[in-house]
This record gives sequence, structure tokens and C-alpha cells, in this order.
Amino acid sequence: MGNGHPILTLSCPDKRGIVATVSSFLTETGCNILQSAQFDDLTTGLFFMRVNFDREDNATLDELRAGFAPIARRLELNWHLHDASQPVRMLIMASKSDHCLVDLLHRIERGEINADVRGVVSNHLDGERIAEHYGVKFHHLPVTPETKTKQEAALRQLMQDEDVELIVLARYMQVLSADFCRDFEGRIINIHHSFLPSFKGARPYHRAFERGVKLIGATAHFVTADLDEGPIIEQEVARVDHAMTPDQLVEVGRDTERQTLARAVKFYVQRRILLNGIKTVVFR
Repeated sequence: MGNGHPILTLSCPDKRGIVATVSSFLTETGCNILQSAQFDDLTTGLFFMRVNFDREDNATLDELRAGFAPIARRLELNWHLHDASQPVRMLIMASKSDHCLVDLLHRIERGEINADVRGVVSNHLDGERIAEHYGVKFHHLPVTPETKTKQEAALRQLMQDEDVELIVLARYMQVLSADFCRDFEGRIINIHHSFLPSFKGARPYHRAFERGVKLIGATAHFVTADLDEGPIIEQEVARVDHAMTPDQLVEVGRDTERQTLARAVKFYVQRRILLNGIKTVVFR
């Protein structure tokens, strides 16, 4: 609902009157609320809110930001006012597996995800043809222990040059440095090829096969310096059975990865994700 309309997101210590204050401000500035969602986390005492609205007068977003700033200071808000009509500028990073890369580019091309892919980055050349097919720049940034610092410096420069907001790790099989993760907290989404926190590391579907699992899954999460421990955004599971081979589990797993990552990226683009410590609040 309200595609292209402004979106206000906020979090703060819970207190009385937040919803009323926000609603009154929007009404008094000639705005009409289209959709509103809120969550009061009783365990942390924090309040979260997402409001999608339209403007019935000619007030600009900058004018709305300036008018709302004093209210935000008074209520101790961590807030953002987004222009939902503007595509989110992103980089997609991948290694050799291309199923998530292809799926994301296809969805973005079809308009399912409002994003502007400013480049595909890979430590291998496998994805170059795919990037060219979708008319996206391809950047080959190989990584070795000796070149890792230089490679990340090139990645930072690319983000700056292209004014990139979001990085999506679409089966990118290199570990980002702790400094890089901290500098871009809440702006890097990874798809993990298992249902975290189980079966971390390499060959998860083979390990799942060895354990005789009946459910396999995938997890999309924000990247942090703690490997595979970042705030979880979205998860998906698929039922499997004893008759399936490891290769069949991989095939099912790839489907869950594609679906899970696409939903997580869409949630981000639609400004539905708010960080809540080591967790997330996702307004669906």
C-alpha cells in the first residue's frame, strides 16, 4: 500500500502519547496516514513505529523533517523519513553460486523490488555474463589474505562513488572484516544457506543429510563482526524426507535461499525493518 509515498520509521524508549503526537503532526502538516504499524517491546521497553502517508499540500520532505525534528528530540526518537519513490541504491555481491544473484536481478528488473543495482561485485568472474545480461556493471575484486585490505578499500570507494546505501551478499563466500561490518551496520544483508543457528559453516545440506533432518531452511540476516550472528530478518523452511539425496537437498535449499533473500531485501527497500539490539522488528 502507498507505493511511492513517504515512510516515517522510528524507535525510542516507550512512553505515552507517541502515536498521538506523530498522528497530530502529520495531520497538522496536511498529510494523510495510509498505513501505520507499531510494536511495544515489553522486554526492552522500546517502542517501534512505521507510518506510510501521503501529502495533500506541497510540503517537501525536507520541510517535514525540519518540522518533525523538535518533536523527535523531545521524544528521544531514532527516526528516518524516507522518500519511498526513490529506488534504494545497492550493490550485489556473489561468488560462484549464482541462483540468488539471478533471482534478485530478475525481481528488480520486473519491478518487484524498488532498487537500483549500481553494480555486481564478485571475487570470481562467474557472474560477469549475468551482470551484462541485466545491463549492470560488473566489478571483479578478487580476495586473498594478502589483498583483503586493498579489496575492501576498493569496495568502500565503489560504494562512495555510486552513493550505495545497501550491500546484498547473494552467496558471497568471503568474510568481511570487523571494521567494514561495523562501519556499515544495518546496511549489509546476507543469505545463510541453513536455518540458523543450526548447521553453520561449509556444506550445511550435506551435514543436514548426515543428521537425517526433516526440515531445512535459509536465513537472511544483517551482517555483523560476529560471523553468522547478526540480527535475523527473515527465515524459510522446507520439508524433506529420508529418500532425498544431498543434491536434492541442495536444490530445495536453493529455492528457500532465493525466496528468503528476496523477501528480506524487499522488507529493507520498503523500510519495514527496524533494528532492536541483536534482533529486528519487521513490519510485514
